[in-house]
Amino acid sequence: MPDHDLMLRNGRVIDGSGAPGRRADVAIAGDRIAAIGEGLPGSASRVIDADGLVVAPGFIDIKTHSDFTLPINPKAESKLRQGVTTELIGHCGFSVAPVLPGKVDLLRDYLSPSAPWLPFREMGFAEYLDSFPATAVNAGMLVGHNTLRLMAMGMDQRAPTEGEMAHMAAMLEDGLQAGALGLSSGLFTSPGSYASRDEMVALCEVVRRHRGGYFTHIRDESNGVLEAVDEAIDIARTCRIPVEIVHFKTSGMDNWGKAAVALERMAHARAEGLAVNCDSHPYTAGSNPLKNLMPQWVQAGGVEAMLARLPLPETRARIREDIARDGLNNWGRIPDWDCVQVSISPHLPQHCGKTIATLARERGADPIDVVCDYLVEDRGATRVLVISIAEEDIRAIVCCPDALVGSDGNCVATYGITSQGMPHPRFYGTFPRVISRYVGEQRLLPLETAIRKMTGATARALGLRDRGTLAPGQRADVVLFDPDDFRDQATYDDPHRYPTGARTTVLVNGTVVIDHAVHTGALPGRVLRRAADGSVG
Repeated sequence: MPDHDLMLRNGRVIDGSGAPGRRADVAIAGDRIAAIGEGLPGSASRVIDADGLVVAPGFIDIKTHSDFTLPINPKAESKLRQGVTTELIGHCGFSVAPVLPGKVDLLRDYLSPSAPWLPFREMGFAEYLDSFPATAVNAGMLVGHNTLRLMAMGMDQRAPTEGEMAHMAAMLEDGLQAGALGLSSGLFTSPGSYASRDEMVALCEVVRRHRGGYFTHIRDESNGVLEAVDEAIDIARTCRIPVEIVHFKTSGMDNWGKAAVALERMAHARAEGLAVNCDSHPYTAGSNPLKNLMPQWVQAGGVEAMLARLPLPETRARIREDIARDGLNNWGRIPDWDCVQVSISPHLPQHCGKTIATLARERGADPIDVVCDYLVEDRGATRVLVISIAEEDIRAIVCCPDALVGSDGNCVATYGITSQGMPHPRFYGTFPRVISRYVGEQRLLPLETAIRKMTGATARALGLRDRGTLAPGQRADVVLFDPDDFRDQATYDDPHRYPTGARTTVLVNGTVVIDHAVHTGALPGRVLRRAADGSVG
């Protein structure tokens, strides 16, 4: 009988701790790493020649929305080919559970720009975790604040009653008891934007009792970004819980250059003993439902109410005035409407890839009128890319050793239902882009630091007890890649492209899922749950 199931021979092992890489073998038995060392003795059922390859922990994508696609694309190709083996889902206040009786259509309509293909059904959070399908990646889930608000009080623009607040807290408690890793918020858009500090503190006190985390799309990533960062830090200080500022950016021309200031505020918070982290992706464009670019009052009352008011001349005049004064909601001022590109459009797929400026020229209409008409024609379900971030701010975040890496992307593929539309290239390229562009080409940081930001540091932020580093006894989530042949190829005009890497091999829980750039079809991923002590496994 062989001594081990797998032996990775002669690779450059970068263990995720930030330590220098070293030449070594990695022995794997079952779903665990058995030994690491140079010239390990013993036989294995399979030996993989890793000479010339980096052997690293599987990358942990701390910020994703793959809950919208994993049930219909369980092979998770776009992530695995980047080396991602674990994802955290349910972000920005958008979770697909809990769904109370009679509320399925409400949540489906609300999430239509983000999850146009996902079937929804009534279920509690425990059922959601228990029934999650087999997938090729590990997944940890968050309870979304926007979803809680929808279930308790719909899209009402007001403070919750005492009963509604208790209802939200009870639903959150159920999710945390079932194993959710924490609470997510999307304070940038309705109904999350209607929540006061007191509402979020009350919910985060529930999170504290269960030793979970708080993951926030902050209230403003543009003109009020520094104040919004301060609000997140205040939650960490008040509730004494870990806080993750997700897909951190300083958006809009008036805010370019502010990333360093915000990062310094987070560093001061950590020096104070607060567990405050952030993550980001290395692209100058973000992505959002088109409706979220409009002033917040446009969405008041829900999708049907929005669609009814958009054709009104007085609505459009007010939108035009608000955008001229403040820029796009949560995005700030952009150079022009060529910076907004249709990404996914379920009812008007022929326009995917066109910018609002292009549509305005084609229709001979004002861009604001085009946006309003398009939202009506596409039933509010349009998703867009928005170029609004300065490269200097991206570099500042990439260089920060405490800023983690998150794609803010879904698991998609070059075939099937998830190949539709023109998604953000980060879905396919985030992790190799950091390595090829910022480590390889620009030499802004060493490879060991970049990998730590994607693995060990992320695992620590999430409380993962046996993932994120390569060491005996750890789960065998491993990526092997050639650092000279591991480049993102996805672009805004041609996003459905996997990264290069003919020798890229990925293991999830000891099972080979990507074998020399070919998906094996294996689905060894697990649902990760938070334990009573706060650890996740």
